Amino acid sequence: MITISACLIVKNEEKILARCLESIKEIVDEIIIVDTGSTDRTKEISSNYTDKIYDYKWIDNFADARNFSFSKASMDYIYVADADEVIDEENREKFIKLKSALLPEIDIVQMKYTNQLQFNTTYNFDTEDRPKLYKRLRRFYWTDPIHETVVLEPVIYDSDIEIIHLPESNHAPRDFNAFRKIIKRGDVLSKKLISMYAKELFIAGEPSDFIAAKEYFEQLADEPASIDELKVYQCILVRCARIMDKQVDLMKHALKNIANDKPSAEVCYDLGEFFYNLEDYKEATIWYYNAAYETESELNIRYSGDYPLFRLSECYEKLGNDEQANAFKELAENWKN
Repeated sequence: MITISACLIVKNEEKILARCLESIKEIVDEIIIVDTGSTDRTKEISSNYTDKIYDYKWIDNFADARNFSFSKASMDYIYVADADEVIDEENREKFIKLKSALLPEIDIVQMKYTNQLQFNTTYNFDTEDRPKLYKRLRRFYWTDPIHETVVLEPVIYDSDIEIIHLPESNHAPRDFNAFRKIIKRGDVLSKKLISMYAKELFIAGEPSDFIAAKEYFEQLADEPASIDELKVYQCILVRCARIMDKQVDLMKHALKNIANDKPSAEVCYDLGEFFYNLEDYKEATIWYYNAAYETESELNIRYSGDYPLFRLSECYEKLGNDEQANAFKELAENWKN
């Protein structure tokens, strides 16, 4: 049977930490707590489950904090946990079976991360496979009988273990602050982080968050980029223009987007919002319909789903067409990604 170190990065998690640790204490062999500056009872609660509690000076870098937590682990595998996660009894049993049967050549185990859409995460699926268990020390193996090479790709196993995501609050304000700090320092965001920033804006951003991001995405839009990257920037800039009531900018960025073979649902939805706010409900239905049925979302799947469907219902209600209004309302209520 393999042994497992659970590694957590925490800060002011007194409301939910015990719930998480209770759910994993019997299935892991050690718990590593890395505290990034708690001022509540987080460390006190942690001490009920482990004596391996380490202080870490926060430098706005989750990767560095994760690496620090991994450096403290001593078991065969490392389970990456967050304080707002829970493993229920059924999945704890699956976890224990996995421990006893995991083949030694497995480097990474993916588990099903659930309950995503309910809490406005940056992922567009309610359940997704996510790497959660990592071999602490990886061996390298040679392969092929001739022209032998070292196997470089990790061996990944997709398990059916479900991790339930139950946050007490939305992490978006923290994330937006982190993005702004990184940009202000002049550090370069990777393509992955740019995409995550844009997704989080469209999933949980307030108008002020969009406006704060406007200059950065304008700069990106002026640099060489792929069509797919430009479409993401256009989604942000169209929303910013609508928030700021800058109609020329809205049309400039929106027209560039819809000129593509595959326009973005988010842009069509914002055009619908533009006409809806002008009380031109007939014109608004055209763009909401395009968002729901003729385009694909770039950043938030709901902009090609229930969001425009609900707006179509409202438009037809305004236009006095109750039959269409009720039909679209039913479609919106029954929509699932």
